[in-house]
Amino acid sequence: MTTVDWNGPYKLSINGELVDAPSIFTVFNPATDGVIAEAPAASAEQMEQAIAAARAAFPAWSALSYEERSAYIERYADALEANRDELARLLTTEQGKPLKTPSGRVGGEVETDAAIYWVREVGKRKLPTEVIEDTAEHTVEVHHTPLGVVGAILPWNFPVLLGLWKVAPCLITGNTMVLKPAPTTPLTSLRFGEIAQGVFPPGVLNVISGGNEQGQQLVEHPHVDKISFTGSIATGKKVMAGGAATLKRVTLELGGNDPAIVLPGTEVTDTLVETLFEAAYGNSGQWCIAVKRLYIHDSIYDQFRDKFVALAKSKKLGDGMEPDTDFGPIQNKMQYGKLIDMFADVEKNGYTVPVGGKIDQSQPGNFVPLTVVDNPPHDSRIVQEEPFGPILPLLKYSTVDEAVAKANETRFGLGGSVWGPHAEANKVALRLETGTVWVNEIHVHGIDIPFGGHKESGMGVENGAEGLAEFTNTKTIMFKK
Repeated sequence: MTTVDWNGPYKLSINGELVDAPSIFTVFNPATDGVIAEAPAASAEQMEQAIAAARAAFPAWSALSYEERSAYIERYADALEANRDELARLLTTEQGKPLKTPSGRVGGEVETDAAIYWVREVGKRKLPTEVIEDTAEHTVEVHHTPLGVVGAILPWNFPVLLGLWKVAPCLITGNTMVLKPAPTTPLTSLRFGEIAQGVFPPGVLNVISGGNEQGQQLVEHPHVDKISFTGSIATGKKVMAGGAATLKRVTLELGGNDPAIVLPGTEVTDTLVETLFEAAYGNSGQWCIAVKRLYIHDSIYDQFRDKFVALAKSKKLGDGMEPDTDFGPIQNKMQYGKLIDMFADVEKNGYTVPVGGKIDQSQPGNFVPLTVVDNPPHDSRIVQEEPFGPILPLLKYSTVDEAVAKANETRFGLGGSVWGPHAEANKVALRLETGTVWVNEIHVHGIDIPFGGHKESGMGVENGAEGLAEFTNTKTIMFKK
């Protein structure tokens, strides 16, 4: 079984070999500000080598059958499983999320297990040839053929899960990959790149770390056929513009400002409050599909708010390696600074803050307290922008039409949820302008469930048959008999 030395040096994966880079950069623990390790900063020449290796590996890899590629991916899942504990601990150390969490919350171990499961199960999927006409005289077939070289650019909030979400569908459909992790969370990606070199043929999966310039090189390169990107709207627009010269295929999973609507007549149970609390503050709010605007009918608003605030006051913020930590730090200083600015705006405008609201910048680590903003104006920054941290506006409404209109009044359209009597909740769900709507549940994902955004929250989908098809060209073949 493939195992790696987790305490050893971190290297690039290029063409089946582990390679040093000409320079390094420092990776910090967001809970302590301490140095974790030095990561390799790839040169432009090394990115060229990785792309060339992926391109050279493509003909043989794409010529394999789905079953043959599936066998490789199954072995990769086994190899990841053999390194599961080390991968989870490294994830918590570089990303900050608690290692061990209550059931349902995505901590280091949960994310790692979910990622391995995703690899194993996606490796069993295939896109069959569709026969849309077959007569005595004529046949028409629709085939899904691989694109070629895929560039994957990862975010820092779920580097293992979202990385392997891209790797598995890319490889099973016959493509090869160059993967670029976020500069602040490169270590787990480098390690599962290292694991891959003991499983796949050279060049099939290459992992390159460094700064933003490597990502730009990947996006603009004429021999990269597709970019799969997860990150902010602003960067997603740059990816789309950068790929325009070569008309690259792009899948963009971007930001969200997800509304949750609690309908009149809903019983304010502990389960409801706890579920929405986790949906808002999970991963310390660093989640594109976190609840970021919570609309509560005025008949139950005070009761809900009081329960929600009490729950927030009971949670512990701390180092994710400590077993009693509920919520970890913000992953990096840039995002931490953005939250400091958002908190200052809340304070400047005098909004009511029943819990949290003060960031102690004198202590080490990027810690931001769980914060509730009580019914701020709908045109306020905390409502209109995506904070990407543990601060949540609770918003009071009088009519369902009002709640739906306000929920849709945004450039975002990733996810949303509706809570309450089933028949009414389903009607409201159909009116929300988002790629995914959950009714009386939230953050349910599946291998065969398409996930993607509307409006400026993205293009294309991940997961499901539609997600696999994003990694292919549609080819129609017809012949006269």
